[in-house]
Amino acid sequence: MNTHELPMMIFTIAAQMCVGAFVVLGVIQVVAARRYGKDAIDKITDPTLYAIGPVMVLGLIASMFHMNDVTNTLNVIRHVDSSWLSREIVFGTGFAALGFAFAAAQWFKWGTTRLRQALALVTAAVGLGLVWSMSMIYYTLTTVPAWNTWATPAQFFTTTFLLGALAVGTALMSTLMWRRRQAAKTGTEYTTDEHARTMLATTLRSLGITAIALLGVEFLIVPLHIANLSATGGAAAQSATVFTGAWFIARLVLVFAGAGLLTVFLIRYATTRANPRTLAILTTTAFVLVLAGEFIARSQFYESMTRIGM
Repeated sequence: MNTHELPMMIFTIAAQMCVGAFVVLGVIQVVAARRYGKDAIDKITDPTLYAIGPVMVLGLIASMFHMNDVTNTLNVIRHVDSSWLSREIVFGTGFAALGFAFAAAQWFKWGTTRLRQALALVTAAVGLGLVWSMSMIYYTLTTVPAWNTWATPAQFFTTTFLLGALAVGTALMSTLMWRRRQAAKTGTEYTTDEHARTMLATTLRSLGITAIALLGVEFLIVPLHIANLSATGGAAAQSATVFTGAWFIARLVLVFAGAGLLTVFLIRYATTRANPRTLAILTTTAFVLVLAGEFIARSQFYESMTRIGM
């Protein structure tokens, strides 16, 4: 397992997860607000929104260690017109700044609902621009066959929404469990009405279905990518050998167990009568397993860098 590129592994996965979580939250708010009301859905989703910023900042900090000298960042952003790396930095900082502005607007209820929705839409667009720029850095390296393929942006966006969906589910249940513990400390019992329980159960089932669909996409991309590299020969075929062995099997098992088996149980048990603790364990375990699998996948992605020629 390649750990030499650990800073970039942390940055790319953290950033993609944050973008995915933000977009997924936006979809939840738009869809669920029509049925349950905006105030009700905000009460459930806002704590998750506030967790995205710190994770994104940690990812940006990790990326700086890849440059050895942090001041090099100032030189990199000077070439936005020609460099995907420059665009990645601009989109990354832009997403973090806009995300902070939106979170503050939600917290203090600044502006109208329409204005905050417009800000959220712009933030989501910048976040998706970040993932696209990130993938283009590797895709445009024609001397690295394993990266110069459609599979690179496809895998990056699949990771974005898969981790984003599972992270949102975990955050929703973590918030609920935290509120229950806080209530227990005061000698009271935290209860939610039937309306809120229905909303939460429906959201978790939708997230589970999304995760299973994205698992199918990922399990389609991986064999096609390996087959294409093997068929090309040369450096490409050499890169394909990275996707074998114990670590590759561990990656597949972890992702399948998390986004497949556990998510099926989550969909089945996500009802208004379900034990919140059981749902919290299912969502958290699924997220942790898939996150571990995606870290292995990203490690192998960097390890597959076999250049053509010298």
